[in-house]
Amino acid sequence: MNGTHSNFYDSSHAIGMTIGNATIVKELARGNMGIVFIAYQSNLKRRIAVKVLPKWLCTDESIRRFEQEAEAVAGLSHPNIVPIYDIGETEQFRYFTMQLIDGIPLSAVLERISRHILPSRRILPLKTTLSVLRQLIEALGYAHSRGVIHLDIKPENVLMCTDAHIPIITDFGISRWVGRSSEADSVLRGSPLYMAPEQVALEQTDARTDIYALGVLLFRLLVDKLPLVACASYTDLLRRKFNKQTIFSRRPSQVNPRLNSEIDAIVATATASDLRQRYPSGSQFWDALRSYRRKFLDGDET
Repeated sequence: MNGTHSNFYDSSHAIGMTIGNATIVKELARGNMGIVFIAYQSNLKRRIAVKVLPKWLCTDESIRRFEQEAEAVAGLSHPNIVPIYDIGETEQFRYFTMQLIDGIPLSAVLERISRHILPSRRILPLKTTLSVLRQLIEALGYAHSRGVIHLDIKPENVLMCTDAHIPIITDFGISRWVGRSSEADSVLRGSPLYMAPEQVALEQTDARTDIYALGVLLFRLLVDKLPLVACASYTDLLRRKFNKQTIFSRRPSQVNPRLNSEIDAIVATATASDLRQRYPSGSQFWDALRSYRRKFLDGDET
C-alpha cells in the first residue's frame, strides 16, 4: 500500500537547491506522495519544511494527488494540523512549503517508551493518551466540517511536539474531498492496519473512516502491543477486513489490566467493521472518552 516513486530517488542531489525562496538543507522524511526536506528561508531567517515531487517521477495521478494534498491542507487552519505556506514548481520539482514542526512522529515516541525497563511504563499515561486523542478528534472534526477526509491516520503521520503533548496531523497525501471521486479511488491506498473495511473494499468513505483509524490508534496507545488475530501477511489482514471480521484477538482491558472494561466498548464502537455501527462523528467519540475519563481518571495523575 502507499507505494511512491519517491522511494527510489536519491535526495542528495537536491541538497543546496533553491525552491521558491528557500534553500534545501537535508531530507526529513518520505511520505505517500513525495519527499519532505528541511529548508532555510533566508529572507525570513527561519527553517521550514518543503515537500517535493520530482517531475521526472510524476504521473498524472501523482500530480493530481500532490496538488490535492496542498489544496486540502491550504484550506485548513487548525493548531493540530500542519499549516501550508506556499505552493509552486521549478524546472525539476512540484513543491509546497509548510511549517517545520519541532517534534518526532508518534510512532517514534511509542518505539522509545516500548524499551522502558519497567513494563508498566511501556505505554503512555492514560491521561496523556486521552489528551492526544481529544486533540486529534477535534482536528479531524474540523477537517471533516470543511469536507476533507484524511484516510491515512496512523502514528507515523502524527508529529508530537517536543516540548508538549501536542499532536500535529501531517501527510494528507491520500486525503480526499467528501463527495468527490475519480478513477484513482478504485486503487487501494492506505496503511493496512489502520485502514477501515470500507477502504479495503473500495466502498464509499466518509468521516467515520477516519474514526476507525482513530479507534485503532487509541487501542495501540492503550497497550504495549496490539493483540492481532494471527495473519500470515498483510494480505490476510486485509482479507479479514474485507470480510468484515475483527482483526483483534483480545479487548483492551484484557491486554492492559489497569484499564476498566468500559473502554472496550468505546474501542469496539470506533473500530466497528460496519461503519453504520461506529460513532457518527468525532464529537460523539470524544463524548464517550470524556465520560470514561470522568468516571475513572479524575484525580488520578498517572
